[in-house]
Amino acid sequence: MEPNSLYFGDNLEVLRQFPPDSVDLIYLDPPFNSNRDYNAIFKDETGAAPSAQIKAFSDTWKWHMAVDAFQEVQERGGPVQRLLSAMYDALGPNDVTAYLSMMALRLAELHKVLKPTGSLFLHCDPTASHYLKLLLDAQFGKLNYRNEIIWHYRKWPSGRAQFQRNHDVIFFYSESPSKERYFRAHVMDRAASTLKRFGTKKIISGYDEAGRRLPSQVSEEDSPGVWGDDIWDIGRVPPIKQRYQTQKPEDLLLRIVASASREGDLVLDPFAGCGTAIVAAHRLNRKWIGIDVTYWAIDTIIRYMTDEFGPLDIKVHGSPTTVDEAQHLAGMDDVRFEQWAVAFVGAQPTGGKPVDGEIIFVDDETRKPRRCIVEVTGGKPNKKHFDAFLSHVHKADIGVYVTFRPSAGMIAAAKEMGDYYSEGWGQKYPKVQILKIRDLFAGRRPKLPPSYKRKGHSSELSLD
Repeated sequence: MEPNSLYFGDNLEVLRQFPPDSVDLIYLDPPFNSNRDYNAIFKDETGAAPSAQIKAFSDTWKWHMAVDAFQEVQERGGPVQRLLSAMYDALGPNDVTAYLSMMALRLAELHKVLKPTGSLFLHCDPTASHYLKLLLDAQFGKLNYRNEIIWHYRKWPSGRAQFQRNHDVIFFYSESPSKERYFRAHVMDRAASTLKRFGTKKIISGYDEAGRRLPSQVSEEDSPGVWGDDIWDIGRVPPIKQRYQTQKPEDLLLRIVASASREGDLVLDPFAGCGTAIVAAHRLNRKWIGIDVTYWAIDTIIRYMTDEFGPLDIKVHGSPTTVDEAQHLAGMDDVRFEQWAVAFVGAQPTGGKPVDGEIIFVDDETRKPRRCIVEVTGGKPNKKHFDAFLSHVHKADIGVYVTFRPSAGMIAAAKEMGDYYSEGWGQKYPKVQILKIRDLFAGRRPKLPPSYKRKGHSSELSLD
C-alpha cells in the first residue's frame, strides 16, 4: 500500500494485498445504474422476466461472471452468506444477485482494511440502495449504521408518469462503535424563526431540579450554526463540465472527507472513476489511494489532478512498465491492454467502435478539428484486421496502429498510404503510422500537428 498513488486493476485483487486496519475513510461509488436504457436486471439466464422492468447497468454485472464470487461467499459462512442465500432464493440467478455477490466480496475486503476508528460511505441510487443496505448491515453490523444521506439535486424533467428522480443515497457506516472515531458534521443556517427569536447567539437550555425545562437563554458567544442533517442539497456537475459521465460534484466529496477524517488521514476510493474523491482528499491535505479497473479512469484522474494542482508525481501500480509486462497484460485481459495503450499514446477511448481511440488535432488557422484514429492489437496482427483499419483511415485524416510485432506487409501497406500534409503547419505527417509497444516505452509517440485539447465536453485550443 503506497499513499498518494493509483492502482490499475480489479479492486478485489488490489484490496487483498493491502494490510488490515490501514485506512481511515473509504468512499465508494460502484457502477450500477446508467444513463442509458437496459433490459430488466431481474431477467434470469433463461430469459424469463417479470413485467416490472428496471433500467440498470446490466453489462457490468452478469450472473455467469459472478458464480465464483457467489460460491466464495457461501464457503465463508456467516451473516453475509445467509443473507445472500436468501436473496438468491428470492430473486434467482440474475444481475442483481450477481451484483450483490461481487459487492459482498469487496465489502468484506473494505471492512478488513478499514481501521477500527474508520468510516465508510457507499454511494448508490435508489435502484439498488435497499439491497445494499441489507448487505452493509450484514457485513458491518446494524449497530454500526450511522446515516442514510440523501443527496438531492435538480436536473431537466424527464417523463410525467411519476415524480422526478432527483436524489442519490449515500450510506454511512463506521467500522466499530469506537468512541475515538473522528466525526464533525457540517453546519447549517438556523431556521428563520430561531434567528428571529435568538439571533446568532448560542442558546443555553437546561432543566430545574424537578426536571422541568427552563426558559432558553442566550450567551454572549455567536453560534457556529446548526449541526448538519442527512439531507444534502448540492448541485450536480453540469454535463458540459463532466470529465466522466457519472462524475460527482467536488463539494459533495469535500463534505464527506472533511466530516469523517483529519489532515494526514488516509482516504481510499476503490471505484475511483474520474477521481473526484481523490481531488477532494488532496485538497484537504489527506493522503489518498485510488483504484480502478479501466486505464481510461486512471488517465482521467491524472489529468484532473494535474489541472487542479499542477504537475504531480503520481505513481500508477499495475500499469505496464516493460514490454514483458505489457505482453502479460495483453494475454490476461485484452480490453484493459487496449485501454492502457490508447491512453499511453495520448488518445481518447472510443469504446472500440469502430476503432479503439482517437486524437483530435488542429490542421490550420480555421481551427477546424481533424481526426487521428488509433487501433490497438495485443495479439498477432492479421491482414484482415489491418485492412479493416486502413478502410477507417480513409474516413479520417491520420491513422495510428499499435502492436507488438508488425508484419513486413503491414509496414509496406502503411508506406503506400503516403503522407498527410498540413497546410496550416506546413509539414508532412505519415498518413498511417505503426507504433511498436517497444517504441512507446522508448518515448516515441504519434507524429501529429498540435493537439486539440478537450476538457469535459467543452473544448479549448493549444496552438503552441
